[in-house]
Amino acid sequence: MKHLLVISSAPAQVTPEGVVLDKKFLEGMRSYCAGWSGQVHCILQKTGTVPFGTTVDPENLPFELQMPDAAARLTREQLAQYDVILCSGDNHRYFYLAELCQTLPVRLYYIIEYILETRLQIIQLDARLSPLRKLKGVLWTLRQERRRRRAFRRADGLQANGYPADAAYRGINANTVRYLDNRVRRADMATADEMVARRAHLAADKPLRLIHSGRLERMKGSHDLIPIARRLRDRGVDFRLDIFGTGSLEEEIRSGIGAAGLQDHMHLHGTVDFQSELVPFTRTQSDIFLSCHRQSDPSCTYLEALGCGVAVAGYANRMWQALQQQSGAGWVAPLGKPEALADVIAAAAADRADVSACCEAALTFAQGHSFETEFNRRIAHLAGTSSKGDASAA
Repeated sequence: MKHLLVISSAPAQVTPEGVVLDKKFLEGMRSYCAGWSGQVHCILQKTGTVPFGTTVDPENLPFELQMPDAAARLTREQLAQYDVILCSGDNHRYFYLAELCQTLPVRLYYIIEYILETRLQIIQLDARLSPLRKLKGVLWTLRQERRRRRAFRRADGLQANGYPADAAYRGINANTVRYLDNRVRRADMATADEMVARRAHLAADKPLRLIHSGRLERMKGSHDLIPIARRLRDRGVDFRLDIFGTGSLEEEIRSGIGAAGLQDHMHLHGTVDFQSELVPFTRTQSDIFLSCHRQSDPSCTYLEALGCGVAVAGYANRMWQALQQQSGAGWVAPLGKPEALADVIAAAAADRADVSACCEAALTFAQGHSFETEFNRRIAHLAGTSSKGDASAA
């Protein structure tokens, strides 16, 4: 029996009722347990809150859960209990594992999502930081990036989530697999009947149905929603924009809708359940996903929108630009230019056949990158080199 240890940066909270875990993280861990031919263990750090959490009894989990103090370091003796370790490479706390595991019969793989550019963008967009604190944050981030690259070189393999991370780190570790993280299973993707209904809606020249979901924060570009909607309205585009999610900008957006007279076009829905509410709504009531994201992180949202048969209109960050080129499932606008993004959508609204074609391309691409497909590739990557010296490591 092979023992797999997953060290994640997902949030976790201990309460009298049990442990609160992120829903998407929990689904991922259940998939590790289903696909791994052995025992699965997990280490999480305690955090204050879990925004999209569910309370569970640790005794009923299919994996062993450990929640050590943040300052605790794993010893050689502890690491030697495992055959494979899969560790968050975005978390600077665990770079020391690379050197330790080189002296043990343990395979170490890192997962990486963010690239250096994205980390620096996050610092610059944080309005709470003074210029001096931003400078200190940049210098600290650059130091950690040197440590990250050194750890990745020593590791046995790397799993890069998204095109930007793959491009940034593949040259450091030859045993790198790229994956596109999402939580849409093949059975949950848009059906043939739903695609027919969408084509009919578009062909009938009915209002263009836009959707946006996620945290309503400046870091996510949510402050661009009002300017985009205003320009679409002023250009005479007949549209509806449904917004799902909450965040610090929610009230600002709500009041902005009233101030701009956009009540007939923009609708705030708050947070809804992903599986039972957001996915069905996207599949049946949406034509284009509006992404205002300026950073290049591999947001699950792209693949999840494509899986619902919905095209994407977004900024030319490194992730969406590469994904759009690979999939043909939408349109790209200059980074951080809300008026330009609105103009792209207005042009699409005038060419309904193009919108339908992009929606078809979206679903086709997503079907080749379903949750099951991507997860199985990752498990095979880990299992193929589950012990040092394994001939399959090449």
